[in-house]
Amino acid sequence: MKKGTICVQGGWQPKNGEARVLPIYQSTTFKYDSSEQMARLFDLKETGYFYTRLQNPTCDAVAAKIAALEGGSAAMLTSSGQAANFYAVFNICCEGDHFLAANNIYGGTFNLFGVTMRRMGIECTFYDPDCPDEEIEKLIRPNTKCIFGETITNPACHIYDIERFARLAHRHGIPLIIDNTFPTPVNCRPMEWGADIVTHSTTKYMDGHATAVGGAVVESGRFDWKASADKFPGLCKPDASYHGLTFADAFGPTAYITKATAQLQRDFGAAQSPENAFLLNMGLETLHLRMKRHCENAQAVAEFLNADPRVAWVSFSGLPGDKYHALAAKYCPNGGCGVLAFGLKGTREDAIRFMDSLRLVSIATHVADARSCVLHPASHTHRQLSDEQLRAAGIAPDLIRFSVGIEDIDDILADVRQALDKI
Repeated sequence: MKKGTICVQGGWQPKNGEARVLPIYQSTTFKYDSSEQMARLFDLKETGYFYTRLQNPTCDAVAAKIAALEGGSAAMLTSSGQAANFYAVFNICCEGDHFLAANNIYGGTFNLFGVTMRRMGIECTFYDPDCPDEEIEKLIRPNTKCIFGETITNPACHIYDIERFARLAHRHGIPLIIDNTFPTPVNCRPMEWGADIVTHSTTKYMDGHATAVGGAVVESGRFDWKASADKFPGLCKPDASYHGLTFADAFGPTAYITKATAQLQRDFGAAQSPENAFLLNMGLETLHLRMKRHCENAQAVAEFLNADPRVAWVSFSGLPGDKYHALAAKYCPNGGCGVLAFGLKGTREDAIRFMDSLRLVSIATHVADARSCVLHPASHTHRQLSDEQLRAAGIAPDLIRFSVGIEDIDDILADVRQALDKI
């Protein structure tokens, strides 16, 4: 099926007489007739449902839809995008391990990797994605377990060279993990370019209506864990908590997601609720339609700002002169997303005055839903970073993140124009 059809009909395949719309299985538990049946589920010898923290029919249907959209072998839903990124890395890293992450990723993820996971004994080295391969390869150690990056960075809107970093990672026998939140699989499928694991904050475009926080992790099913068995003992050696079961042997192309579900969801419990999964599915059904409108509106706003003499700079890969225009044409030929970054000529106070003068466009922490909104990352989402870290991540003090919604473009431009007139 094409992506648009998967958005509408993927995941839930009702049988004769069953609900046409995915039901909400709002139950923590599921009934079985014998103790033996339940025991086999706990031993992972059979598939089925026994407790919603690990699996739920509503969540599994939505996860299957996302896996199909990304072209992966399996997926799992999490309680948030932060939980998804934590699970994605922690599933293959433990105390004493090391991994690499791009230095221009979202500030919350930067803090998760650089501060919180360091307290757990897992070290992250941040690299500049624009550095030559040889500079980045110098950072790889014997205990390096993965490389992480964002397809389109938040908030600087840089484009990540997925194919390049997939080759680099695979030369060292480690997987590439990509956060694909901004373009969504409608506009980019990182696994087609060599990515092994894909994460999402489903709170953003996938839900699309700012109603449900959630995340997702997808595996490609193509990374050979056993070829680097010593690096990944959690997947390639017997698990004492499941009577000596070896995930790579027992589950093959779905070993990574099975392990994440059976271990991390079991122990950390950051599961998505069935009701949130239902709302997410409603958003996914129109994702292919909304992404087209987001991209069209963002292109118009970027061109408008780029032509205004009061604007110092615009970062949007859809502009021909943008640094990442060629990479965007390669990875996102139908458009990237509806988010752009720009700066005004003048002071930080001018930027604040501009945002405070907007009427239709709101100031909001959120990004990537149906309504247009703006944010000043240095003052808000990235305020935990030092000035040096902000500059290293490509975030200027004057950067305004503009998430362009799906309202009528004439109304959006009129609001931007009148706010600019205030400064």
